[in-house]
Amino acid sequence: MFAYQTFFVFLAAALLVAVTPGPGIFYIVARTLAGGRSEGLASSVGLGLGGLVHVLAGAVGLSALLMASADAFTLLKVVGGLYLVWLGIKTWREARVLEPADVHTTGARRAFREGIVVEALNPKTAAFFLAFIPQFIDPSTNVAAQFIVLGLISVALNTSVDLIVTYWAAKAREGFAKRPSFIVKTRQVSGAVMCGLGATLLFARRTS
Repeated sequence: MFAYQTFFVFLAAALLVAVTPGPGIFYIVARTLAGGRSEGLASSVGLGLGGLVHVLAGAVGLSALLMASADAFTLLKVVGGLYLVWLGIKTWREARVLEPADVHTTGARRAFREGIVVEALNPKTAAFFLAFIPQFIDPSTNVAAQFIVLGLISVALNTSVDLIVTYWAAKAREGFAKRPSFIVKTRQVSGAVMCGLGATLLFARRTS
């Protein structure tokens, strides 16, 4: 299906994209610092599944239609941006609770669901897949199948990096466990990061 040279170039490019700090990595760090390892892991897997939504949508042409429609792009980015801002505000408000289990916290299950929603509602992810993956597709064979295969690989690499980031962010959080005041500030910063990511998405522009 793929020429070996093209495939290895894709792997190298996809890995470079995966390890480059971006909104996804910052989101994972924020969730891990705010809620611990379990929420970080759940968020990582959730983002991965949300990425698969864009892979499947791109394969069947829905993402192209989305990017071609200014109204659809705007609606999706507003909903996704406001959702991230809401998560950030909630994280900030719960920052001073030293035992998250005693309050209405997200928990691993909710973090998993929110990860899916955050990524699925991000039109910039759709734009990335539509701009990146087609460069490595052979138009003479099944384009949809190639898009799905390359998309799955890209999502797997991104999720793997997110899991590694979660591990180190959790280690850092454990180091601060004996300093409750620092944990509070860390959660507040995490909430601010989520709000910032949401604001960035709200001001995102549709590529022509």
